Amino acid sequence: MRLSLHDVSVRLGPVPIVADCDLTVDDGERVGLVGPNGSGKTSLLRTIYRAIDPFAGSIALAGDDVRTLSQREIARRAALVAQDNNPDFDFTVEEVVAMGRGPWLRAFEATSGRDGDTIGRALERVRLTDYRTRRLSTLSGGERQRVLVARALAQESPLLLLDEPTNHLDVHAGLELLELVRDLGRATLCVLHDLNLAATYCDRLYVLHRGRIVAGGPPAEVLSPELVRTVFGVTCTHLTHPTTGGLLLAFSPRHVAPVSALGRGR
Repeated sequence: MRLSLHDVSVRLGPVPIVADCDLTVDDGERVGLVGPNGSGKTSLLRTIYRAIDPFAGSIALAGDDVRTLSQREIARRAALVAQDNNPDFDFTVEEVVAMGRGPWLRAFEATSGRDGDTIGRALERVRLTDYRTRRLSTLSGGERQRVLVARALAQESPLLLLDEPTNHLDVHAGLELLELVRDLGRATLCVLHDLNLAATYCDRLYVLHRGRIVAGGPPAEVLSPELVRTVFGVTCTHLTHPTTGGLLLAFSPRHVAPVSALGRGR
């Protein structure tokens, strides 16, 4: 499943939110979308599943313009895990995950044995098989997020769209969730605010700043100290993670001088 955005612009009423954005996600690729608060990340994500219609440009899923696809067909191709996306009613875990089968069922059609198998595999994948009958309100934030990921898995869509999936999660729950997503091997577009998580779990990154994509490519190339200073307003130093060997970013306010300049050791 390939996702392609070309020259996409978004307006909310008369207000321009995003302008002239190009973005691609290839089959099996994990792509991150990062940027400061208010830069347009969620709005851009919402155009993919047509919660917002783009003011200009085109969006294609597997080569088909989303404007030519029904919501059911879009849902068969792309599954969303949105921020704070909890059902209004206190469903059981199994009931929530079963909602992912909706795009494949006819109106008023009940789930079948095959649907039950798919739901069971999704629960097993997120390690919540024993939670089937638990109410969503009884779960921790990390467990609820895993339920929503399981619902997306039950949807059997080849593309996952994740909008800040680690928001409000503690360190352990956030890392566990991103490890799970990485192990799925599906094409993924993930909005993240934590640059170190983005650098660790994404193959490529796009940086959105003031409604425009200003950089795209491998994390170590994109998250240069110069770009981080310009876009995020902080000083950034590239380090090597002592365990993984990957990129680790150390931040400080722009006005703080390096330790060496302060007379280290005095």
